[in-house]
Amino acid sequence: DARVRPQPGLAESWRAISDTVWEFKLRPGVKWHDGRDFTADDVVFTFERAPNVPNSPGGFGGFLRMVERVEVVDPLTLRIHTKAPHPLLPVDLSYIFIVSRHAGQGASTEDYNSGRAAIGTGPYRLRAHTPGERVEFERNDAYYGPREPWARAIWRVIANDSGRTAALLAGDVDLIDQVPSSDIERLRRETRVALHQIQGLRMIYLQADFSRDGALPGVTDNNGQPIAANPFRDVRVRRALSIAINRQGLTERVMEGTAAPSGQWLPPGVYSYNPAVPPPAYDPDGARRLLAEAGFPQGFRVTLTTPNDRYPNDARTAQAVAQMWTRIGIRTEVQALPWSSFSARASRQEFAMRLAGWGSSTGEASYAA
Repeated sequence: DARVRPQPGLAESWRAISDTVWEFKLRPGVKWHDGRDFTADDVVFTFERAPNVPNSPGGFGGFLRMVERVEVVDPLTLRIHTKAPHPLLPVDLSYIFIVSRHAGQGASTEDYNSGRAAIGTGPYRLRAHTPGERVEFERNDAYYGPREPWARAIWRVIANDSGRTAALLAGDVDLIDQVPSSDIERLRRETRVALHQIQGLRMIYLQADFSRDGALPGVTDNNGQPIAANPFRDVRVRRALSIAINRQGLTERVMEGTAAPSGQWLPPGVYSYNPAVPPPAYDPDGARRLLAEAGFPQGFRVTLTTPNDRYPNDARTAQAVAQMWTRIGIRTEVQALPWSSFSARASRQEFAMRLAGWGSSTGEASYAA
């Protein structure tokens, strides 16, 4: 639901029947879009396929990491055996979307993109899909849940921020997401437009390279010479960098009120949020003292690498952080890259310090691990 709490769907109910066995009762009478029955065998097929989805940029194996085996009791009852007690199993499984064995067995990526294998059970069925441009849906009148109000829906891909806003104001689309922060006040003044906001699950964070004990690429002393030992291994350096960031200033000036300071993975309202963990207080003087204690009274130089087209205001955020770090003696240069280049190089550990984002879509903090 809106607070990422698991709700019944294809699984009507679930319960733990021992420390390592969960029983799931599937909803009776559910039909695939082609009219065939949904059964436990489709769930088994999905679990087998999920860790190694062909041509997927990221598999779903993490959600199934604790599953040892799946026992089919009857066509509508499953018992899932876990390798150890795993109370988060229902949460994990809510992010495994079930695909049919009869349509998916041996299906290729193209079979799904074309719609031949994209046979679901949901309130809309796929009419057409043009990758990177649009997806067209029609209402599934055989859906087991409430009847949807629209007979047809079109999802358009408008990558350009200003283009999305312009399309909304022109009446070309009825709804947009990822509203540019720079357009929010303008849209608030539009009587034809309603804005709906909720704190998101995505955390924007800064990640240091801990993979090396020695010198890091992009980190030097003030004379441009490599530093022999990785400075980010020292907790005092990391704390200094953290409290040198004015998080409230970032949310107000860079994000224009569309973000909130945080000191943990999850926002208020999510069940794993801990109100006892506040955002670190902005303390540049304390940061300088910590750097001096760590052996860097004059600071050092670092390159902060960021995508420039992945997250809202990502490069602007990095530039603001660079100015804050420079003020405490960590002279920071920003390298902004397109996501395609950034992600490939980040996976090869080419950056000493990078800006990244993570959304704990299960609503609990251990998903980040």
